[in-house]
Amino acid sequence: MGKYLSALLCGIVFSFGLVLSQMVNPAKVLGFLDVAGDWDPSLAFVMGGALITLGLSQRFILRRSSPIFEQKFHLPTLTRIDARLLIGAAVFGIGWGLVGLCPGPAITVIGYGNLNALLFSTAMAVGMVLFRLLHGRKQDKPE
Repeated sequence: MGKYLSALLCGIVFSFGLVLSQMVNPAKVLGFLDVAGDWDPSLAFVMGGALITLGLSQRFILRRSSPIFEQKFHLPTLTRIDARLLIGAAVFGIGWGLVGLCPGPAITVIGYGNLNALLFSTAMAVGMVLFRLLHGRKQDKPE
């Protein structure tokens, strides 16, 4: 029960952060991505703040023997940069640039009744289901 309440609390805090930083505003995001035009660098501070927070807190969290509500940490085992990672990052970036939303903000904006966010999130969910169907539930093994 504790891990579900913790996940809910983290999701709520994350959503408030997305709204406060305007990461849920596609025009703001597209302005940030328009580096060759009328660039709006303000979201770089949001991302920088997130990276600093992660960097500082992760050092303390990983000193624990296990998470509070789990038996062990679930950390990525693959660390190499390969074609699959690069292609996935490119597709993610293209989708972000076309729509002005990434998954977290899109789900948050659905709460506003935004039809475009609902369509985007539905397409994203279909893509995840297709991935599972094509690649199964197998886990990547480090080489």
